[in-house]
Amino acid sequence: MTLPASAEPFGDRLPSADEQAAANHLRKILAGGASKGSAQKLRVLDENNQPAEIVLAPALSQLLMELLRHVGSGDAVRLVPVSQMLTTQQAADILNVSRPYLVSLLDRGEIRHHMVGRHRRIKAEHLFDYKRERDARRAKALSELAEMDAEHI
Repeated sequence: MTLPASAEPFGDRLPSADEQAAANHLRKILAGGASKGSAQKLRVLDENNQPAEIVLAPALSQLLMELLRHVGSGDAVRLVPVSQMLTTQQAADILNVSRPYLVSLLDRGEIRHHMVGRHRRIKAEHLFDYKRERDARRAKALSELAEMDAEHI
């Protein structure tokens, strides 16, 4: 039996045009009701077609909007719990670098990891910490370049 593409998880495929449109629509609805620091109420139909109200805490609302932004842009999406242990290939894929380059980062001690037998494992939390720091360094360098460029204009 073959399942339709929509039955496969997003991490293994790109979202369809209909899924992208639905994600963008829902994101606009959530963004329209979002105000800093307040919970949002979402009304949905339950399995008996009865209205049910769900209260979304601000952090959950932001996370959901970020997920919907990626799906709406046509990105494949996979959620990774911060406590999950990742292989070097999974970590390299998340950082969008080659596995050998990631291994060099591990060997230089730039990302915390531990060995399981002969294999390196990276806690997702440590990988995301490195990614945040790397992105901050890049943003700062880009800012400095823009300032230097502005001085020459």
